[in-house]
Amino acid sequence: MSSHNESILREPLITGKDITYAKVTDDILLPVENKPNKAWWIGFIIAALGAMLWVVSVGYTFWTGIGAWGLNKTVGWAWDITDFVWWVGIGHAGTLISAVLLLFRQNWRNSINRSAEAMTIFAVICAATYVVAHMGRPWLAYWIFPLPNQFGSLWVNFNSPLVWDAFAISTYFTVSLVFWYCGLLPDIATVRDRATGLKRKIYKVLSFGWNGSVKTWQRFEIVSLILAGISTPLVLSVHTIVSMDFATSVIPGWHTTIFPPYFVAGAIFSGFAMVQTLLLILRKVMNFENYITMFHIESMNKIIMVTGSIVGIAYLTELFIAWYSGSEYEMYAFANRIAGPYAWAYWAMMTCNVISPQLFWFKKIRTSIPISWVLSIVVNIGMWFERFVIIVTSLHRDYLPSSWAMFYPTWVDVGIFIGSIGLFFTLFLLFLRFLPSIAIAEVKLLLKSASLQQKTKLAQEGAFPDEQVKYFENSLEKYDSVSEEDIKALDVRK
Repeated sequence: MSSHNESILREPLITGKDITYAKVTDDILLPVENKPNKAWWIGFIIAALGAMLWVVSVGYTFWTGIGAWGLNKTVGWAWDITDFVWWVGIGHAGTLISAVLLLFRQNWRNSINRSAEAMTIFAVICAATYVVAHMGRPWLAYWIFPLPNQFGSLWVNFNSPLVWDAFAISTYFTVSLVFWYCGLLPDIATVRDRATGLKRKIYKVLSFGWNGSVKTWQRFEIVSLILAGISTPLVLSVHTIVSMDFATSVIPGWHTTIFPPYFVAGAIFSGFAMVQTLLLILRKVMNFENYITMFHIESMNKIIMVTGSIVGIAYLTELFIAWYSGSEYEMYAFANRIAGPYAWAYWAMMTCNVISPQLFWFKKIRTSIPISWVLSIVVNIGMWFERFVIIVTSLHRDYLPSSWAMFYPTWVDVGIFIGSIGLFFTLFLLFLRFLPSIAIAEVKLLLKSASLQQKTKLAQEGAFPDEQVKYFENSLEKYDSVSEEDIKALDVRK
């Protein structure tokens, strides 16, 4: 057979029978073009209630000041920065899936990149709210930007890592938003062409005049590659800058050069876990099993396993550096983490981030949807504890025992955090309602090469050796969207 056919040894990225270009469009646009189902409404109501809690908690903070939080003279940073770093980390997987995997021509990204990119946008929005809230005087938030002299003698202190945060977050958000929206244009045009009335007019404006010409597609692909090239360094730079909030200080437990790579690996770790959490629900509720296959789930679990192992090595390296430094303050900081008042948080972090990802070495666990979903949540819980341990346990016992203090969150701390989760899911559910959650145009590129339907057809025509077909059959046993009849169809020879 001709050499352009993809090897049958590669697992399919699209499953199902009678999949056509029209069916791909109909399936993916079903949630957009029809009224939302009961599951969507239940999720949206719960998320909206959480978002209202966020409004109340943040409003109370703005009205009374950050004294409403559980902060004290010793622990000046606590849940606010913990949540901020956690949300920034979650936003990393979207850019990684969209940009890095695009540059490396990994086709398995095509079904999951759209939702991951949207997740990035919403996670960064949640993170940015903490930057403003913990300023104490949010009405002066514009001070973090370089201002012309007519505003007074005030100028940004570029030596401050918090100023670096402002530039890193704004740059990351802008590039990610443009990248996400540019990828949406051909699919928005598809919705426009199928819509009528007011809805058609709205999507016509949103599509920016997309006409589907060859020249338009050429420009689209060029812009996508350029934005991917710009976005890739951001994956490394943004969380590196966030880590420098701590690494450039002189606080024991923070002042370490391992933080930049350690934070980046942890961000990818937590980001992929959140993508897994969202997509496993999405594929079930939206009936996307044919497009988000077991191959996608297993691939993400492998990345979670690898980055979890890197994070585990970073934890051990921290302990070794503390011991090797010979600094009594550094050694005590880590001894206090392990056996101090917050030891429960440290061991929760180690269990969730180091031990739980190692379960993915077992294929049965790696290809189990319920277990994968539970472990993805466990990972994100562990990554929140990691940030809590780094921040609070390093601060609550200072150089002077007379200034030692414990941090206890108030209802406002808890309300803002839970509320930010509600805000995130509110935005994500609105995205699912009004925009295609899977890139239609990119999935169609795989239909004639990486679909089970095409591979079955070629196998029946004798395009592949029998031993390769047998290997392919065995690989399909883990697919929950592939029936026994689909597997038996591979044995039919014309």
